[in-house]
Amino acid sequence: MDTANHVITDIRAYHADGKDNQQLQDIVHRLQRRLWQQGMVFENCVADTGYSSGENYAFLEQQGLKSFIPPHGTYKGGPDGFEYIGEHDHYLCPQGKVIPFTKMFKDYRTGTKKKEYRARKHVCTDCPIRSTCLGKSAQEKKFSVTYYREEYERNNERVNSPQGRYMKGKRQSTVEPVFGTLTQFMGMRKINTIGLAQANKVMHLSAIAYNLKKYLKFERKLAESGAGRLALKALAKSVLQNLFQASMTHRNLDFRF
Repeated sequence: MDTANHVITDIRAYHADGKDNQQLQDIVHRLQRRLWQQGMVFENCVADTGYSSGENYAFLEQQGLKSFIPPHGTYKGGPDGFEYIGEHDHYLCPQGKVIPFTKMFKDYRTGTKKKEYRARKHVCTDCPIRSTCLGKSAQEKKFSVTYYREEYERNNERVNSPQGRYMKGKRQSTVEPVFGTLTQFMGMRKINTIGLAQANKVMHLSAIAYNLKKYLKFERKLAESGAGRLALKALAKSVLQNLFQASMTHRNLDFRF
């Protein structure tokens, strides 16, 4: 969605067994190309928590985009009470002991990159908070943190800034109402088709119809003049013809919603 005019800029169906954050990069690549062709600049990416991931934050930064995506509630920049020292890439425990970086690995459960930090055994031997910090069986302090900690922190700083709060309000007042309109009035509550290709046809027709209504409303003032009325009539006729041709091309779709 374009937050300025409530225009749908991209729409696509994905398999339901995938997470939202797995689709963001595909959406951005497609949208950047489309906006560039129209001479428009894509600067800020605003989305809900479902699109949060360190990989996405890093990707958006590489694309020159500012992310305003709240992180998952599970995100932690490190254990409570531990201070991260970015210059040396290590943590200081509440007792001031160094917990150095040891290795980078890929979490087999989530497939995400993480960094492991581990203290040597002798560091924790005589620690006064050993029992509460390590538990009963551990011999040294060990924990993992997302590989994209710095990207998370930069994104969180933006999200919690005045601009981030403004962006959140824009998303709630722009994207959510359009989604409600598509599901309640544009036949998108349930798509009775088989396969992504067929579902995408239905979704694109709904988006075209929605954007056409927005365009006609935007052009209403120009229609006050004779030339404006003729131009508007020609535009409406052309768009409706295209919609009709598309519906005939996709006549195998089931439009019963």
